[in-house]
Amino acid sequence: MRPGAVALAVSLLVVLGAGPPTPVPPLPARMADTGGGSQLITAVAPQRASTTGTVTWWDRDGGGRWVKRGSAPARFGAKGLVEGASRKQGTNTTPTGLYGLPYAFGIEAAPRGTAYGYRRVRQESWWCQDNDSRSYNRWTEPRAADCRAAESEHLITYRTQYAHALVIGFNYERPVRGRGAGIFLHVDGRGATAGCVSVSEDAMRRILVWADPARRPHIAVGTLSGSTAVTRL
Repeated sequence: MRPGAVALAVSLLVVLGAGPPTPVPPLPARMADTGGGSQLITAVAPQRASTTGTVTWWDRDGGGRWVKRGSAPARFGAKGLVEGASRKQGTNTTPTGLYGLPYAFGIEAAPRGTAYGYRRVRQESWWCQDNDSRSYNRWTEPRAADCRAAESEHLITYRTQYAHALVIGFNYERPVRGRGAGIFLHVDGRGATAGCVSVSEDAMRRILVWADPARRPHIAVGTLSGSTAVTRL
């Protein structure tokens, strides 16, 4: 198109009121609920069947604006994502929804500057996933007598994934048997997860240094595409 034609086209847009497009508000500003705090992690996959996506962490400033502080490629469950309220244990799906982040843990020491409560993994540290145990979906140290080893995670054996992690509060406050246990934000392994959300070790360390429990951070897990089966973000 000739320069004169470009100028004419721009003039017509101004006259017709088309003008520049209105900036799209940041994702947290478009969400109905962000947990009530001033920090938020969003873990977003393109669609329900996706096993990869993006984790982004945000601060809400004094003026109420959400500011992006960092982002990183993420991995989800090998079978994609599913609505948290209807999830079934053992399905290798990542539960969608908005969740608190009760505490952090890791085999390695907490990154310098970490303010979150951080629990070190020891040889006797287990996460109980036994539906018949009173310790279902809880850290138990040593492994509870009624929690079968075959139905639990021996945390120290996941040296790469659990170098650093944050507990995602899915099915945590009032655990529903059979819905799932041990959902974390942790370091990437070799591929898709069994239901957790994972990022690189560098990103996980950056998140732990950024997260401030006094600001009540939450994590929102969902998809970009609309679906009745998962939360759309």
